[in-house]
Amino acid sequence: MSSPIVRPDESIAEVQQLVEAAYRVIASTGSFDPPIRTILAEAGLSNPAFYRHFRGKDELLLVMLDQGRRQLAAYLAHRTATAETPEAKAAEWIRGVLAQAGDPQAARRTRPFVVNVERLHELFPAEQVASEQQLLDQLRDLLGPHRPSAQHVYTLVFGELERHLRSDHPPSPDEIDRLVAFALAGLESRP
Repeated sequence: MSSPIVRPDESIAEVQQLVEAAYRVIASTGSFDPPIRTILAEAGLSNPAFYRHFRGKDELLLVMLDQGRRQLAAYLAHRTATAETPEAKAAEWIRGVLAQAGDPQAARRTRPFVVNVERLHELFPAEQVASEQQLLDQLRDLLGPHRPSAQHVYTLVFGELERHLRSDHPPSPDEIDRLVAFALAGLESRP
């Protein structure tokens, strides 16, 4: 018996269904590594449907990682689009990253990936570096003359994001304002 033909639009819908189900399972359990059977139950799909698109759970996690970083990069690009100076762009970028901890739904989806960043580096070293590089390059482009400070700002902001996601305590507007002021002061003090 031959397997059924899956049309491209059905295939895309199944992949998205699996990705969204995996996000829901990860968000509800807090586990970065949920069993495939739990994801399939959440998606309402079968093992053959999963293996039609992925060789294993690692491939699904890579799709989620890539999709998450692309969405974050697009969100940050939107936030920074109207800012006129490199400093204003940096401020909006910082606020946009920290918004991931301030929005409950975004925090649930982001938390497992941020708090397991070392595991991501172990499992997918090249992909994780490329994913982080995408956001770092975006920040470098925004900083213009302050490009050399991009790595420092990135490390500071993602460290704060991780701290807030680990504690399940969103940053207050005052905390965000202080972090933005600190980062901008650092930019101004660079030669």
